[in-house]
Amino acid sequence: MLSRTIADYTAGLCFENLPAEVVEASRTAVTDWLGSVLAGSKEPPAVKMADVVRRAGGNKQATLIGFDEKSSALNAALVNGTSCHILELDDLHRSSILHPAAPIISAAFAAAEEREASGRELITAIVAGYEVGIRIAEAITPSHYYYWHTTATCGTFGAAIAAAKIYSLTAGQVIDALGNAGSQASGLWEFLQDGAMTKHLHPGKAAMNGLLAVQLAEQNFTGAKFILEGEKGFFKATASEYYPDKAVAGLNEDYRILGNSYKIYPSCRHTHSGVDLALQLVSEELKPSDIDRITIRTYAHAKELVGELKYTTPYKAKFSLPFCLAAALVEGRLDLNSFDFSFPLNPAIIEVGERCSVIADPELEKIYPNCWAAVIEVILKNGQYIEARTDYPRGDPENPATEEEIKSKFKKLACLAWPENRVKRTLDYLEKLEYLENVEILFN
Repeated sequence: MLSRTIADYTAGLCFENLPAEVVEASRTAVTDWLGSVLAGSKEPPAVKMADVVRRAGGNKQATLIGFDEKSSALNAALVNGTSCHILELDDLHRSSILHPAAPIISAAFAAAEEREASGRELITAIVAGYEVGIRIAEAITPSHYYYWHTTATCGTFGAAIAAAKIYSLTAGQVIDALGNAGSQASGLWEFLQDGAMTKHLHPGKAAMNGLLAVQLAEQNFTGAKFILEGEKGFFKATASEYYPDKAVAGLNEDYRILGNSYKIYPSCRHTHSGVDLALQLVSEELKPSDIDRITIRTYAHAKELVGELKYTTPYKAKFSLPFCLAAALVEGRLDLNSFDFSFPLNPAIIEVGERCSVIADPELEKIYPNCWAAVIEVILKNGQYIEARTDYPRGDPENPATEEEIKSKFKKLACLAWPENRVKRTLDYLEKLEYLENVEILFN
């Protein structure tokens, strides 16, 4: 009985039993999440979402981060979850193809502020949400991913589990929360066809819906008892192939949060292996003008999602491996400025991008999603052939970002919304998160 196993795990998890490295990983996840939320709050989709929430009203329970105002916990989860995912800099768990922070930490923080929870309670909730949300996603990966945006669907379950922990639900109430979360779990990939803002809505709604499911469960509003494994449940409805045992394998033993990846570049994660290889070639003094053609071999999902040259909008460029790779080759970097289209695009980027082709490699497909690999093949105008490969883009556990890189990333992103002295003070709080008596201090 999967739902019961998950519910018992959630109700029984306590901070005192968490290994030190798991607590540290949770602090890293929160720091990375908050930077993305703050920077994303200044972008049009977040501003529009906050405007809608502001007009709707709501009791002042939790912070709309970056707006320095409060609304209901549900509204805060919605806005903060939306903000986090906008700049494509939020975390990713590789084998589940899930961005966990945007839905899970957004729900956990909104609930924690409402309930005046401590840092330890918040960390425990985040760990629970990551462990369950990621495992549910692993159970339906990769077939689910063809139509369904895992961050939206499985993120709803993770958000519910995190909020359930803050609310101290009983195991029976957790089952109800899962049932009602699962009936709200949705999010289709069709937004990719036109670059719609719907993508940013997905984690916001996942955070909000997960928290709503918990608030209802606290009132003994019942939910489906077998929402995952049932005959008309989530697994059968949304995946042609699924592996139920993965949803509970290793709970309390093998912590998925330790396998989390952190983004270095503000683009779809499927572009990052190629960008790493491009920057490696730049460091070896390869000049874009010397290139005749480039072939990037990768797994099928990457070819499908990011395989075309697109640059009519910043959003489409973030989902274009040829553009990202070409920008890295031409400019020697890929950062937020690479997608600032208020200035004319460097024509050399488009010229190099047009020389790139992306193909699906059956050998790389075999190791996906455990490895998000890419091979770059470059033929120079003088006939020279160059090849390079990576199985793990920067920020993966096997190729990790350093603690200083995470802090630096946070400072750069947070300073887009807050003054430097406030950013420094908040980072000091984050470094001692488990000792905070009330996490609300982060936003005062």
